[in-house]
Formats: sequence, C-alpha cells, structure tokens
Amino acid sequence: MNGTGAPGFSATSRVTRVVIVDDQAMVRAGFAALLAAQSDIDVVGEAADGTAGVEVCRTVHPDVVLMDVRMPRLNGLEAARALLEPSPGVVHRPRVLMLTTFDVDDYVYEALRLGASGFLLKDAPPADLIAAVRVVAEGEALLAPSVTRRLIAEFARQRPHPVTRKERASTPQLRLKELTERETEVLELLARGQSNQEIAASLVLAEQTVKTHVSRIFAKLALRDRAQAVVFAYESGLVAPGEH
Repeated sequence: MNGTGAPGFSATSRVTRVVIVDDQAMVRAGFAALLAAQSDIDVVGEAADGTAGVEVCRTVHPDVVLMDVRMPRLNGLEAARALLEPSPGVVHRPRVLMLTTFDVDDYVYEALRLGASGFLLKDAPPADLIAAVRVVAEGEALLAPSVTRRLIAEFARQRPHPVTRKERASTPQLRLKELTERETEVLELLARGQSNQEIAASLVLAEQTVKTHVSRIFAKLALRDRAQAVVFAYESGLVAPGEH
C-alpha cells in the first residue's frame, strides 16, 4: 500500500510497516492515504477497536502502531498494554504512538509509563504525522512538543505510581542510584526535552558519547526509550514537575 514521493528517501530506504487503530473510519482512511503516499512507509493493517488492533498486530507484525486512546471494546491503553507487555511466548513488540484529541489525557500518561513512544494530537498537520511515524520507527520518543513534557510532569505529580512493600526495593529513587554521576546528568537533560546533540553541547561531550550514556541508562533502568526515561526522571524526583 505504500506509494512514492517521500523527499529525501531513496528507493533503498528501510520501509516502516504501520498499523492504524482508530474507531473512526474517516480518520483511518485519511491517515492511511497520507502515510501510504510516502515511499518509506507501508500501511499493512487497520482496525476499528483495540481488540481487533491487537489481533491485526499479532498477524502482520508492524514496526509502528498508531493507536487511538478512546475506543470501544478495548481502549487504546489496554491495547497498548497487550502489545507492549505481551504474554510469554509473544516476541514481537511494535512501537506504539498514541493518538488523542485532547492536549492532556489521563490515558496518555499511563500509556507512556507502559512504554508507548509518545503521543500525537489527531488534528496535527499532515507533515507532523509523517514525521512522527519516522521518529518513532527509529526508536526515538515523540517528546518534542512542549505539551508532552507538561503532560508528563502534570501526571507524574498528580498520579504517583502506587508502591507496594515488594516494590520498594526497586522504587525510582533507589534505581536512580544505579547511575553514575555523568549518566544522571544526561538523564536530567534528556528529561528536560534536550536532544542528544543538545546534551552533548551542554555537557561538552561528543554526541556519540552521549548516545552511549543514553544506552547505558536504558539498560541499567530497564527502560525502553526516551519516553519511559522522562517518566522515570519525574517519578524519581530527578526532575520536579513544572521545571524547564
């Protein structure tokens, strides 16, 4: 279903496989037509609710899933949970990009906690949608818009993760101590929305060195990507809500 005409992408560029899950047929059709026109994106499936979306993803193994937050049968949060925390034996875990009509949505923060790679407003310009799919496909989190950082900070402040006795040994505050001083500095700047290039400039490091630090942070804290890293930074108290 992919087409031609993505500037800057050659015919040999890796093609990103996308599944669209949204209960509005017009939204699915519009997104599919827009994405399929890009030479590096292939829309391999669609679904009208979370249950069907999970089933489609289990079959076609997409790289990226555009997941509506509010849907019948199974909402986007539960569908994202099924994809990002699959049952034993299920090895495929796609990147999940949440779609919402609200600037701040309870479901979105929880989805980021689960490992979703970010969120996008449904009324975002077409170019933003295309760019979002490409960013998420590369393993980055879609955290550029300031509204995303505000959302994470707000929900981290209002809805702290409940901690049981068994979980206390692995609370964010204690896990933060596993990082070196430099890694902690990198995580703080990452949580403030800085790119690897910006972090490198701030700390006077080579960008490749920053990438190495970021990878080590993810490994030590068992984080999937920058979205989860930002949530962790707020929950551990490394970055306080409202700080910029």
